Amino acid sequence: MRYLILTFSLVFVFISSCKDKTESPTAMMDTETVVKPKPLKLNGTWELVGFYNYKDNRVVDSFKTNSESRQLKMYTDTKVMWCKYKPADSSEWFGYGTYKYEDNMLTEVLDFGSEVMDEVIAERKQFEFEIKTGPDQFQQIELDEDGNRIYSENYQRVE
Repeated sequence: MRYLILTFSLVFVFISSCKDKTESPTAMMDTETVVKPKPLKLNGTWELVGFYNYKDNRVVDSFKTNSESRQLKMYTDTKVMWCKYKPADSSEWFGYGTYKYEDNMLTEVLDFGSEVMDEVIAERKQFEFEIKTGPDQFQQIELDEDGNRIYSENYQRVE
């Protein structure tokens, strides 16, 4: 009889210890690690490799840069500088300022530039672009006042 009571007691303890523990979805999310893809960091040097023209927010034309000219952009954590080399054009093209990149939007605020660019900066210092990224590349897309895509400058990472 003692063995029977001992056996039932052990079975009862075993069954109660195997009780299924249910957690709320909130508690489960606290212990899980959610992995979000990190956006491409712009830090580094980029070279302009081509352009897209848009109509109704779709690419309708694309072309590569002229092999005789080059345009580079350099980003640090907060600063941007770009320069354009066109041997057939005697004017200089460069600009320097700050930038912010978040929520697929790039905002550049230029402080100064070449003589030609300073004339542009006198009328407009801030430039906003939609940005689409890929591995070691990005598209800087100009939008019209209604948010429609007009054209893009397409860059490839140099360093």
